Amino acid sequence: MPDWHPATVTDSAPAADGLTDLVLDVRGTPLAGSHERPGQYVHLRLPGVGQGLFAIASPPGRPGTQWEFLLKVGSPLPDALIHLPRGAHVDVSRPEGRGFPLERARGQDVLLFATGSGISAIRSVITSIQQERGAYGQVTLYFGARTPGAFAYADELHEWEAGGMRVVRTVSQPGASGWQGLTGYVQAHLGEGPVRAAVAFLCGQKEMVRGVMTTLQARGMPAGDIHLNY
Repeated sequence: MPDWHPATVTDSAPAADGLTDLVLDVRGTPLAGSHERPGQYVHLRLPGVGQGLFAIASPPGRPGTQWEFLLKVGSPLPDALIHLPRGAHVDVSRPEGRGFPLERARGQDVLLFATGSGISAIRSVITSIQQERGAYGQVTLYFGARTPGAFAYADELHEWEAGGMRVVRTVSQPGASGWQGLTGYVQAHLGEGPVRAAVAFLCGQKEMVRGVMTTLQARGMPAGDIHLNY
């Protein structure tokens, strides 16, 4: 059973179509500073509603008192969490999961893959890299969303690009939106040719994860250089 600690809601705001950003303050609890690796996740619980697993979208490190989460609306717990007022309490567990071994990417190019709300765990990687940008090679984010309005952290995407990161967006259901960018699934846009001196971090739908892993290995990337956060 998780070891529960009370956290305080400090902010909640729409992040994209069907996604909401929730910020919890864990100051004064044993949770402060316990987030050690990007990609780790916690249990969130509301009495009478239930509990669930959510990746921490903010970077690890001390003091680490503000934790961000990206919630997908449409089920009881996320819907209840996003309607909590500021100052409300949420039960939070200690971070779990092995997270992403960012130290293995030092001195190499970094390939990041995310779909939907899976960008939350990858955002933690990106913000960690930004804190020590010179330690890594070229960073490329492959980001898939169902519709053009479903890309979370849209403003940050532009900031990441301005900082030298390559961002490849693809939409699986563009409809009549007028979307002029790439369409289809993330794994269809990896290009061709061998992949050398790179490390990959993936989070998102199982089909994307399987497809990307298969493609990268077929292009010569060792399985040991492809990492999930659990």
